[in-house]
Amino acid sequence: PNFISQRGLPADVGGWAIATIGICNLMGTIAVGFLGSRYRKKYLLSGVYAVRALMFAVYAFTPVTTTTTLIFAAGLGLAWLSTVPLTSAIIGQIFGTRYFGTLFGIVFLGHQAGAFLGASLGGYLFDLTGSYDTIWLINIGLGVFAAIIHLPIADKPIERPLAQPA
Repeated sequence: PNFISQRGLPADVGGWAIATIGICNLMGTIAVGFLGSRYRKKYLLSGVYAVRALMFAVYAFTPVTTTTTLIFAAGLGLAWLSTVPLTSAIIGQIFGTRYFGTLFGIVFLGHQAGAFLGASLGGYLFDLTGSYDTIWLINIGLGVFAAIIHLPIADKPIERPLAQPA
């Protein structure tokens, strides 16, 4: 909402944008979960991260209006939490379900640490420069990096030898 106000838009546009993100999160998560049962999850996950990077790039370099903000919010919402079903499915696919809760908890902790650092870094850079431009560029770069780094995931189950009787 501060970014919206800084660009001269009414504060309620920020509220509508957050609501749009939330509604589209629901749709994106369900749609990607469905697609994940039909296509390779690692490619879908890379695609979601690429869409995020593209959404940030387009929004960062276009005039900020109510319309562009709501379109950005819808696109970001579709891609935002849609990584969760794919990530959890890949973890289960590779490692099985025995330690799934622990492994997904570790991944989730990493995501939360990234969210904390991202928000803190964004605030720090805004205080330092008076602009969100740097954090937009960082977001774009991280999205591209995430899209690339997920492509080589070896998404086949790890073979575990059966225990031999003594």
